[in-house]
Amino acid sequence: MDEETKSLEVVGARELAPIERALEEIRRQAGRGGVTAIQHFPAREAKSAGFPEFLPARLAEILRARGIESLYTHQVTACELARAGKNFVVVTPTASGKTLCYNLPILTALVEDPEARAMYLFPTKALAQDQLAELNRWTERLGDEVRTFTYDGDTPQDARRAIRARGNLVITNPDMLHTGILPHHTKWERLFENLRYVVIDELHYYRGVFGSHLANVLRRLKRIARFYGSKPQFICSSATIANPQELATRIVEEDVTLLDENGAPAVEKFFVFYNPPVVNPQLGIRRSYLNESRRVARTFLGRGLQTIVFANTRLATEILVTYLKEDFARLPLGADAVRGYRGGYLPRERREIERDLREGRLLGVVATNALELGIDIGSLDVAVLAGYPGTIASTWQRAGRAGRRQGNSAAVLVASSAPLDQFMVQNPEYFFGRSPEHGFVNPDNLQILLNHLKCAAFELPLRAEEKFGSLDLRRLCEHLAEVGFLHESSDGWHWVSETYPADAISLRSVSSDNFVIVDSTAEPQVIGEVDFSSALTTVHEKAIYIQDGQQYHVERLDYDDRKAYVRQCDSDYYTDAIDYTHITVLESFDAASAGSARKNHGEVQVNTQIVGFKKIKFHTNENVGSGELTLPEQEMHTTAFWLTLPREMLEGLPYDRGERPDGVAGLANALQAIATLLLMCDARDLGAAVGENDERGSRGSEVRGQDEESRIQNSEYGRRRPGRGQRTSDYGRPTNIFEPNIYLYDKYPGGVGFSEPLFRMSEMLLRNTYKLIAGCPCSSGCPSCVGPVGEIGEKGKEVALVILKKLVSGDQ
Repeated sequence: MDEETKSLEVVGARELAPIERALEEIRRQAGRGGVTAIQHFPAREAKSAGFPEFLPARLAEILRARGIESLYTHQVTACELARAGKNFVVVTPTASGKTLCYNLPILTALVEDPEARAMYLFPTKALAQDQLAELNRWTERLGDEVRTFTYDGDTPQDARRAIRARGNLVITNPDMLHTGILPHHTKWERLFENLRYVVIDELHYYRGVFGSHLANVLRRLKRIARFYGSKPQFICSSATIANPQELATRIVEEDVTLLDENGAPAVEKFFVFYNPPVVNPQLGIRRSYLNESRRVARTFLGRGLQTIVFANTRLATEILVTYLKEDFARLPLGADAVRGYRGGYLPRERREIERDLREGRLLGVVATNALELGIDIGSLDVAVLAGYPGTIASTWQRAGRAGRRQGNSAAVLVASSAPLDQFMVQNPEYFFGRSPEHGFVNPDNLQILLNHLKCAAFELPLRAEEKFGSLDLRRLCEHLAEVGFLHESSDGWHWVSETYPADAISLRSVSSDNFVIVDSTAEPQVIGEVDFSSALTTVHEKAIYIQDGQQYHVERLDYDDRKAYVRQCDSDYYTDAIDYTHITVLESFDAASAGSARKNHGEVQVNTQIVGFKKIKFHTNENVGSGELTLPEQEMHTTAFWLTLPREMLEGLPYDRGERPDGVAGLANALQAIATLLLMCDARDLGAAVGENDERGSRGSEVRGQDEESRIQNSEYGRRRPGRGQRTSDYGRPTNIFEPNIYLYDKYPGGVGFSEPLFRMSEMLLRNTYKLIAGCPCSSGCPSCVGPVGEIGEKGKEVALVILKKLVSGDQ
């Protein structure tokens, strides 16, 4: 490829460094077309400016003592915006010094006014601890003027009173603000009376469910601040997305200034796109991306280059840890040279891994997105991405974990067969150009809003003249009064329930319940935890649970007490759950034509149940067995966008009754892939299903249960779908009529704002889906477009394209 050749010529005139020699080896092993791009980013000089005139002399002295004689231009601009009282969002690359953009103006305010207060919000406790370590370097020199503390679930009870009384810079997370600070605001009187600044770090992280919740938490915070007579200023930082200013404005609900001019220097970097070779051209099946990621990582690790490997799922993380430990067990460094890192590990274990990475005792780590954000793990040489993370912003953040200090570095994206992976590696200019991704939130989601109204009423009485979102506050309060939560008096609505509302609301997931993992091999001990939605698929009875390469057999799942009891085992297979989903339309909010089809968005009911599991052999990925399960059915009301394909149009197609449903199923797969790209969401946030439409309403269902071989190895294409052979009669449809609905639904109760944008962007959705399928080189369908032939049939791709032509052109 021209991009590859051009990039290699950049370094061809000098002796290659170890990283470049490793890249040469990877390119040779990949063969022709395997490396689709090697983007070379030369080192960049800094754009500097002197310290602002208003910067206190003591802060300037500390900066000079740390070897900082000047600031980057964007840091100076940030200080000036803060001084002028502006809300702003800083959008610069990883390791560009964003931290000083908020630390300097806030430390300035605290030095000038000892009574001033500031609050930092980080999406994870690990990031908060990392920031505390950075701020402690300042407080060691500033003494008692700046009193910095973290306040989260791990803060000891005896320390909390001192923090509330003395802390003038409190570091926390949205969850603790929601449950531990706002409901107890009377204990935080000094903070709210003098609250000058609120920092929201990693703003792009707050989209969808989490962002919608955060916007409501900030509504409550500003309401309490007004009660105590303060009006905080908001400073945000974000990775590069298409609408950071819009997202920040939507979340804080105030005017926000955009600061996106980067003055930081950069070290030399190589970004490689690697597409595993096709092993079956007819089926479009490529070599396993996990095995290829293992080989690429081994190439770097074998040269002593400290490497982080990112995987997209917990299971993929543990599989790669297992493989790499096997590789290094035969070498002098030993298996302990590589560790795993993901959510579910105990905090002490995670801190140990972070420390070993920083101090160079650990050569490699395989991680989920738990290490994607700015936790300080030192200077890594290489980042290997096993699969596209789902968004361009996340890809750049993961790549930015390498080369954060000095020297050259590399990032390698190893594509899976998922449609988005293939789209990116075959269109690198789309990735390296301006980010097309938008972050969406829906703070006025009725379920989210009502839950936070309960919290707001618990904190302070609600008054009719108040504004809390765009919906009618009086009607909402009247509803909450009818169901026994509020009581109306002359001065507003008061909380009268005996419950503590914040405790019942999770900001990140459908349920606040976590399942604890108990190892009962010897003396019972807790080894980790999983969230409610993941527990039903990962720690059901007879599952193989993997943590840091160690396998455990799940002996018992105590659903009521939220515990999974496991025993260590040595298994040659892992397990993958099979679930069944049924969708019923409750109400259509809007309808219109979409070419020759009809489009709707509205409210639906989704019923899901885990019905079994498959056993997948390590290394060969053979399906070596299965089992049945009966777990409680989960019911959810949410929002969806759906297309109704007219029966007349489908009957006019020159295909039989078995081939038409195959084409519809393949079309649903491709639509979901493109929808996640447009919405900047994960495939796990947006479900897809096909169901029958009839006069009485709609019903839809799908049996989902590809094994992990299909999902994360040769046949991965980003979703699960109806199995081959499940035609109309298998869904309980009339066999003589076929008028399907293709649903794309929010996987969160009440929806978080995905269905309405999809309704608006349906033309773009259909057009880009057509490009994805038509541009795929396979003959009859593959994991990179509509799905493998074994699941969508020999004619699946052909039928999907014919349907799309009619939808785009409007022909019947």
